[in-house]
Amino acid sequence: MLSQIQTQKQQLKILPQQIQMLNIFHLNVLELDQRIQDEVDENPLLEKNDEEDSQNADKLAKEAVQDFQDWEEHGYDDIPDYKTEYENYFNSEAIPNIPIKASTDFREVLKDQIRYSELNKRQLHLADYMIDCLSGNGFLLQNIEDMADDLSFKEGMIVEPGELVDVVKAIQLLEPVGIGAKNARECLLIQLHRFDKKGPDVKKAIQLLEHHYSDLSHRNMDKIMEALEIEEDELKIILKLLSSLKMKPILEEIEGNLNVNNNILPDFILTVNEEENIEVNLFKSRSSSLYINQSLMETVHNSSLTRNKSATQYLKSKLNSAQWFVNAIKQRESTMMQIMRAMVELQREYFIYGDVSLLKPMILKNIADKVGVDISTVSRVTSNKYVDTPFGIILLKNLFTEGIINKEGEVISNRVIQSAIEGVIEKEDKANPFTDQQLVTILATKGIIVARRTIAKYREQLQIPVAQLRRMWA
Repeated sequence: MLSQIQTQKQQLKILPQQIQMLNIFHLNVLELDQRIQDEVDENPLLEKNDEEDSQNADKLAKEAVQDFQDWEEHGYDDIPDYKTEYENYFNSEAIPNIPIKASTDFREVLKDQIRYSELNKRQLHLADYMIDCLSGNGFLLQNIEDMADDLSFKEGMIVEPGELVDVVKAIQLLEPVGIGAKNARECLLIQLHRFDKKGPDVKKAIQLLEHHYSDLSHRNMDKIMEALEIEEDELKIILKLLSSLKMKPILEEIEGNLNVNNNILPDFILTVNEEENIEVNLFKSRSSSLYINQSLMETVHNSSLTRNKSATQYLKSKLNSAQWFVNAIKQRESTMMQIMRAMVELQREYFIYGDVSLLKPMILKNIADKVGVDISTVSRVTSNKYVDTPFGIILLKNLFTEGIINKEGEVISNRVIQSAIEGVIEKEDKANPFTDQQLVTILATKGIIVARRTIAKYREQLQIPVAQLRRMWA
């Protein structure tokens, strides 16, 4: 028997335009410029005023300090040209008197290697993105689910985490060994799996890292020997094997103390004057240079006089698209400025002095509530965005931290705790490093009361091995 039932329910749906807006929020400086150029090329009603950009560039050039007033001063300058050229490549003022050595980014080498794998075209595209996400040490620190989410929004295609897992496995087969590991433990395991697993020391080392890494971190050697059914001499052989491996896929080797600058285009410029007033501006405003062709827009408005309905419909759709895109760029810039100003207001002392110890606990919800937007919007706006400050270029995502209450009852950022742990370990005696329990005691003298497991968690996040391994690697 057929019957009809009428029900009423609420369902959350996201519109295609909202997805496009989130995509625009997620773009960085270079990606946004490319997106604007693509829209201008595809839409005849949308135009960009390039003269305004060149005028701004000329204005910045004029505001810069002039090295020479006339030709005589330039002609008789005593500074060789090669010295001023080198300043573009080195962070320090000490310029070397040797030629610059050609260097290749390890990521480009990995992309060349991955082309010889059995991945299909789609997987190779995903692999390129994931290789670009690798840290300077070759670790893949970003969560697989987050990368799948970012790729889905950025590329306009559905990417499942399972697809990325297969790509990660392919990346981990590349050289140098250990590349694509998420932490030091996985890096060691990848290296061990390349060895002959028939060897008893390799077998036991893999079991140790897979099932008893926590005991190794806590130096429970007796428990490890009992679980692996080995003697103390055998344990020493296993630890010696682990000490011969690399803790990081990419070792930070600086040849000749030459540090090549990694140039990043910031999204914001932050300045602090003598009165400690903070001013924030966009690195470059795009909305002011975008406009709609007035003559074509009048043609659309007078479309009722024409008989070509297909041309009229085409122009109307392009007009709507152009108007939406211009408004989207304006909304992006307005939302970015609101979020950045809210972050500056919460982290005022940090942005004035640049001291990590002044960083306050701050999560996405704090900024979302302050600005009045959704948490996902804050996440998109701050993702892959940088701010140029008097003390360097800062990644906005690094400013979001959880908090812990110290002995005075104040909430301090976990970044402060991590910085304190790094500082203590850097100054420790490498032949007799501090254990996690000793680090608890040392931090307590600094007013930071944390548990030993908290120290262990932050130490692992910083890719710092346990005291036993630090002694062997010293």
